[in-house]
Amino acid sequence: MRIDILTVMPEMLESPLNCSIVKRARDKGLVEIHVHNLRDYTLDKHRKVDDYPFGGEAGMVMKIQPVYDCIAKLKAEREYDEVIFMTPDGSTFDQPMANSLSMLENIIILCGHYKGVDYRIREHLVTKEISIGDYVLTGGELPAACVVDSVVRLIPGAIGDEQSALSDSFQDNLLAPPVYTRPAEYNGWKVPEILLSGHEAKILQWRLDQALERTKRLRPDLLGEGE
Repeated sequence: MRIDILTVMPEMLESPLNCSIVKRARDKGLVEIHVHNLRDYTLDKHRKVDDYPFGGEAGMVMKIQPVYDCIAKLKAEREYDEVIFMTPDGSTFDQPMANSLSMLENIIILCGHYKGVDYRIREHLVTKEISIGDYVLTGGELPAACVVDSVVRLIPGAIGDEQSALSDSFQDNLLAPPVYTRPAEYNGWKVPEILLSGHEAKILQWRLDQALERTKRLRPDLLGEGE
């Protein structure tokens, strides 16, 4: 898999993309991640990538030219399955979306900044718009890092125990059940006896029951029961 990220602040992506599971996946050759500084594509002699909006609204807007030229260069080199724009008014990112993206071969992620991007970019270049929540951040870099982390860990071989990813919260529209480790008792707090029983079928049923109970209590919307 190849992921190309377009940004005006590449330094914000250095740490998230170079540690833990994402770094190991890159080292194994399971994913290529390339960060492109849009300032390298602008024709402005001062390396500006933004300008005042038509109509006099406050704030600055990312110009179309640097984004267009960067995407055009990448598309001339290979085909892309999606050109994603990170924006607060996009479709809310969730586990099914992560699962779907993890099966693609090449994707571009455009990080918004300033007041936003020239809308013609969204109309003619972007194929998918994603939000990580109903709030506004300084730019799309941190949301892009969240999407990349969520997607990369699903690539076969990215994590040691692939079954672990399949049991994560939201994979089956349920929250994950409680988990415990040694010691079995600490400060008088005990691990549920069923988990120490060695009875696999009963443990699986307990985990399902706990997942259902937690989902009903904390996220009933996942079960179609409203807030």
